[in-house]
Amino acid sequence: MLAVSGATMVIASAPAFADERSDLVEQQQEHKREKERLQSELEGIDVSLQDAYLKLEETRGKIPEAEAAVASAQNELAAAVREAEANRALLDAAQGELAGIKDAIAENVANADATRKSLGELARATYRGDTMPSTMEMLVGSATAEDFANAYRAQAAVSRSHASSLNEFQQRAAQSKNREARQSAVEKQIQDLKNKAEALVETQTVKKNEADARKAELLELESSIVAQSEEFEAKKTDYQSSLQNIEAEGEKTAQRIAAIDEENRRKKEAAERAAREAAERARQRPGAPAPAPAQASASWIQPPVPAPVYVTSPWGMRVYPFGGTWMHNGVDLRSRCGEPQTAPADGVVSDVVPAAGNGTHGNQIFINHGVVGGNSYVTVTNHLSAFNVSRGQKVSKGQVIGWTGQTGRVTGCHVHFEVWQNGRVIDPMTLSSFTRRWS
Repeated sequence: MLAVSGATMVIASAPAFADERSDLVEQQQEHKREKERLQSELEGIDVSLQDAYLKLEETRGKIPEAEAAVASAQNELAAAVREAEANRALLDAAQGELAGIKDAIAENVANADATRKSLGELARATYRGDTMPSTMEMLVGSATAEDFANAYRAQAAVSRSHASSLNEFQQRAAQSKNREARQSAVEKQIQDLKNKAEALVETQTVKKNEADARKAELLELESSIVAQSEEFEAKKTDYQSSLQNIEAEGEKTAQRIAAIDEENRRKKEAAERAAREAAERARQRPGAPAPAPAQASASWIQPPVPAPVYVTSPWGMRVYPFGGTWMHNGVDLRSRCGEPQTAPADGVVSDVVPAAGNGTHGNQIFINHGVVGGNSYVTVTNHLSAFNVSRGQKVSKGQVIGWTGQTGRVTGCHVHFEVWQNGRVIDPMTLSSFTRRWS
């Protein structure tokens, strides 16, 4: 007879919640870093083209997660189907065993009835005294010793038969009791399996709906990619004009810097001339020491935002993701919208340029730091949301000059910071007071 196992099916559990949450947080951070990188790469391009490209890339970035969600939902559905199939196999086996038990009980009942009838007839015959002759009657009635032996053996056989019938009846009664108990247990097991089957049907329905929903989301993303790609291609006609604007704006900035450097050069020459004259006068006064030349401190300049400084896009040449190159004259630093930006060093605000008509740069501040260590320095800050200084104003290192924004042709709040040395732009992160941290 088939035995039905009560073991339940074990499905592999999902990763621990903490690990899963950590992975999701890391994915979010990675998406944020990637978005900042793309925003920096696209700086200066027409904003509508930036938006189209960023939306396209963001949608493309969602495809792997959507595919993983579909695969996960389908795996869960397959696991539910396998468990339901295993449950059906257990149910079929239990029902088969129950049928066998019922057949065995029916057969046992029939045999027990026959045995009970035989024992009843024996009891009635015994009561009447016509079952078997006594030993004395057999001895008297036997003509020979052989007749007596045969009669005795026959009587013994009948006695054994009666005893066997009684024993068989008792065994069948015990078997019936055991099988009835087993029948009750199997019937309960069958009911439990049926209940579980109903629950599994509901689970399968939920899992199938989830898988279908994830699949629909994936198909929707794929459709969005097609539509966004078409939108992006349509907007690329403005790309060349954006590149030309960037070059023109860069030239305008360089001209401003050149004018400031020329002013610094004149001031430097005047200062050197005054220093020479003072030295000559001092030389003519016996015993007077010559004035020591001014020395620049290595920490004369600092980042425009509080430490730690996170670089989202470094200084240097850029290659646009859809062709073309441009020089990124500064570094892009992570900074929240509205965060104060400060003067990197003492100086004079040489220009404050509003966003209107200033294309890529948006709200822009030029600070002339004069000549430091024999070199003329100018810093430029772009994309501010608002100004806190005016043209011609003297500023001190650390003084708030404005607030982080996203004015100009950019799509996210950040700091664009430039350092010009003798009319040439340099990488701010090479300065000793700047510590590079990558976002």
